[in-house]
Amino acid sequence: MSIIELKASSCVRSLSVESQCDKCEIVCPTDAIVIGENPLPSINYSLCVGCGACGGICPSESFKLDNFSPSDFFFNFLEDEENLISCRKNVPCISALSVEHIISLAVLKKEMVFDMGYCEGCEIASSCHKQILANHEEATYLLEAMENEAVVRLENICYEDDKETDRRGFLSAINLGTVAKTKKSFEDEVKKASDELTEHTLAKTDIALLKKKKIPEKRKLFFTAVKRVEKPSQFHIVEADEVSFTSQKLMDEELCTACQMCYRVCPTGALTSDVKNSKIDFDPFLCIKCNICHDVCESDAIKLSTSYNVKEFFEPVVQNLISFKVRRCNECNIIFSTNSNEKLCYRCKAEEEEARELWGIE
Repeated sequence: MSIIELKASSCVRSLSVESQCDKCEIVCPTDAIVIGENPLPSINYSLCVGCGACGGICPSESFKLDNFSPSDFFFNFLEDEENLISCRKNVPCISALSVEHIISLAVLKKEMVFDMGYCEGCEIASSCHKQILANHEEATYLLEAMENEAVVRLENICYEDDKETDRRGFLSAINLGTVAKTKKSFEDEVKKASDELTEHTLAKTDIALLKKKKIPEKRKLFFTAVKRVEKPSQFHIVEADEVSFTSQKLMDEELCTACQMCYRVCPTGALTSDVKNSKIDFDPFLCIKCNICHDVCESDAIKLSTSYNVKEFFEPVVQNLISFKVRRCNECNIIFSTNSNEKLCYRCKAEEEEARELWGIE
């Protein structure tokens, strides 16, 4: 049986306690993933069935199965002469593949078939089947907007494999060459035997990784695949709600306080500034729509656009959302960014406000 693993430093919830991302909890068909008081998701391994749906929907790829890699599957599937994707053939569940994986494979394979024959009556169909249909609908919609002729079909094939496998027979062939692997399998089985939530925390090594900007593998695959196909005759504008994995953003200049939090917490570097912190730029192609920039923006200055231009798939352009004034604080003499005529940096302004409150001066 597969077991899911969480890479704490990749989870967007590790970047801020304000993060509202709960996609993994919602999609989990067995309630094995719980987001409670602990900022990071907790996992009940005894309930996990190894479907991989959490990995498929996670914007930052913080979840992964120990025996299934979507990236490895991507390249293996491209080499396969067949075009069938089935939970009995090559994936733990079709929901383990993201919309980006589906579009990338579709434009390169031209035609794919999802085997939906086992979904009816499946114990995890309550959420996974729903997610597969949603991913298929979104992928089909965007392929049409891209004017790509690739087709992803849903068929009740009920693929059968002649080979019988015992997924829990890991103790059947112990030898010196498999001791390490067997030990890992044994530890995994112990995890599954415990009917308790395992909480995850950030280790020192994880904390060191938080500041690193990382582009998910699925976005790299998507970019590579799109580069290999013909551009549409015109770049269509689609509804933003129909795109789950990226976005276009707007900035309300009157509300922005130049606090710098949005681009500091952005996990991929979609939001950036310069050495002077004099602006905020946005690269839609790097955005994974994790919404953490919105969650940390206290003034609600950063907004999601209601539309998305497919041009960003083919000709991504970095957009300037806002520019700031760079000044030297009249009090402490440090340089700071501001979107107003303020002459004090934020620290000195806060200290002045606290002092005035103590003195009883309004």
